Amino acid sequence: MVVSPSLPPIAVSLGDPSGIGPEVVAKCWDQRDRFNLPPFVAVGDPRSLTQVWDGDIAVVDDPRDVESAFDQGLPLLAVPAAESGIAGLPTVAGAHCSLDSLEIAVGLARSGSVSAVATGPVSKQQLYAIGFSHPGQTEFVAERCGVSPGNVAMMLAGPTLRTVPVTTHLPLADVAGRLTPQLIEARARAALRGLQRNFGIAEPVLAVAGLNPHAGEGGALGREEIDLITPAVEALRADGWRVTGPHPADTMFHASARARYDAALCMYHDQALIPLKALHFEEGVNITLGLPIVRTAPDHGTAFDIAGEDRADPRAMAAAITMAASCAAHRAAHSPVPTL
Repeated sequence: MVVSPSLPPIAVSLGDPSGIGPEVVAKCWDQRDRFNLPPFVAVGDPRSLTQVWDGDIAVVDDPRDVESAFDQGLPLLAVPAAESGIAGLPTVAGAHCSLDSLEIAVGLARSGSVSAVATGPVSKQQLYAIGFSHPGQTEFVAERCGVSPGNVAMMLAGPTLRTVPVTTHLPLADVAGRLTPQLIEARARAALRGLQRNFGIAEPVLAVAGLNPHAGEGGALGREEIDLITPAVEALRADGWRVTGPHPADTMFHASARARYDAALCMYHDQALIPLKALHFEEGVNITLGLPIVRTAPDHGTAFDIAGEDRADPRAMAAAITMAASCAAHRAAHSPVPTL
């Protein structure tokens, strides 16, 4: 990974103080040479770190101090929780702290004080208990950036595969009713522009999956490909984008198929996440496309059941930090990127 030394550090919100976020962030700093990580600053409750880790912490007040402090200790912008929590036991105070930490990290990115944000895992259940009204961190970050949720997309990325789901947290029975050519086209455009801006791919290729088995078999197994997906694909092609499909999803993810596209647009959550996690379970990164800032996250949850037991694997968080830095570098080097 090559990152410009002139770029500000990455902000890493610790997530829920009682989850595995503090542990994996601390392990990333401990193993920064192994993962070849750029300077980053943790944002969250100091006690969430000290209860799971006995390493050095360098409390900073300004992100400009992070680079000089990075080899002395884990740089930390402290956001103390109202009450000290216990690893594995989420609390209302911890939920407030995780939300405050996220908001501060996003604010730093919007101001340019940090070059990107990697967000630790939060508990939606705990956030909902304190009045959080967004489906997840993605929608919250979009709102804080002044972007409509309809104009952002979630990309799951690993070393050999990137996928973008058109619909996310819906019952499978509701997916077909939510799909429209307009929604498919909007998610596709967010994916294509994200590939340009965040990955430096000037002319990205997007492969679009069908919804039904065998992509509908010409209507014999369903008309969604004919009525919903193909019109979106044709509209994108008419604008000059390199888009293929709809393809049968069961033949899209083997090695030779993956070599023919830069990202796969999938119709529902599991269609996108199962192949990504099967291939890159420990390295999957969630990237929010369509934002004025770079935001990534490890593709795992709070794992309260193992928090505080020194069992959490830091590879996904390390991948999220690495990808955040890489995307920020691409944006800095190639902005503004011409779009169609």
